[in-house]
Amino acid sequence: MSRYILCCSVFLSLFSINAFPAETCIPDGEVQFVCGTTNPEDLYPIPDTPWLIASGRVSDVDGPIYAVNTRDYSVQIVFPEGALAPAHDTVTYRDCPGPNSSGFQPHGLTLREGNAGVHTLYVVGHGEREAIEVFNLDVGGSIPSLQWIGCIIAPEGSRRINSISVLPNGVIAATNFDPAGGELWEWHPTNAWMQVPGSQMRGPNGLVSSADGNWLYIGGWSDRALIRLSRGQVPVQIDSAEVGFNVDNVRWATDGKLVVAGHVTRCNDASPCELAAARVAKVDPDTLEVQQLVDYKGNDFFKLGTVAIEVGDEIWVGGIRGSLGIARFPQ
Repeated sequence: MSRYILCCSVFLSLFSINAFPAETCIPDGEVQFVCGTTNPEDLYPIPDTPWLIASGRVSDVDGPIYAVNTRDYSVQIVFPEGALAPAHDTVTYRDCPGPNSSGFQPHGLTLREGNAGVHTLYVVGHGEREAIEVFNLDVGGSIPSLQWIGCIIAPEGSRRINSISVLPNGVIAATNFDPAGGELWEWHPTNAWMQVPGSQMRGPNGLVSSADGNWLYIGGWSDRALIRLSRGQVPVQIDSAEVGFNVDNVRWATDGKLVVAGHVTRCNDASPCELAAARVAKVDPDTLEVQQLVDYKGNDFFKLGTVAIEVGDEIWVGGIRGSLGIARFPQ
């Protein structure tokens, strides 16, 4: 287990990229960085390639989508710059009014694997509209390319769609993040949105699903836990594993466990705690056993961790609120 207790404080203000010179993208002890992103809130690896997709956040209504090369650490904006002309799939996304002309702030990511190097990328978007924006993701060229093909407008009454996950038969699952009491939703290509039974909880955030779609694994931000929820089972089964930090995103590890990432930005009144810009743990999806991996205090270059993925023998952590790169931790 790697543990990093560094001396710098956690800052929560959102700074522009010009607030820090490029030379601040230097190693912080054992922690190294991938430079060239602004607030990379979510990371999603593209299967069988050296690339991953990162969602950037410049403001509450704007931000780029990046392609990041995990071999040479290069970063390329692939949306809106560099994207192909939109091609609206009006059959699958018939309720979508068309491309978002004013842009959007990209947030949660998920991917449905396709054929011949063309996948479907789903991106939660905030701004002019609350929706999941849908793209063809083509990895056949020297860098991945995106082409907008549709959108899924957020369910009526939801506060803020946060994370999404693909399910069988074209279905998409999504968390409605509300610290006071949110829930999960499913979008079906033929029946639109429906609420997931038994999914009411405080602050549902990150989300992944089992390959067969029978289980949902949710980042319980308010409860500082990973939550396991059955799908299509009566009665609904729900279990949780306390991890000790506010869970922001969840991703699958290469060994079949779950990589859970988040932060500790404040202590509960009842129990003192140690603040952390980034915390990462692994959780066994069957036993819910927790293994702590990263505890990082952050610095002026990396402010607040939100997501973690395995890249070779490293853990890569994306972040927001003045996080100007992707942090790389040795395992």
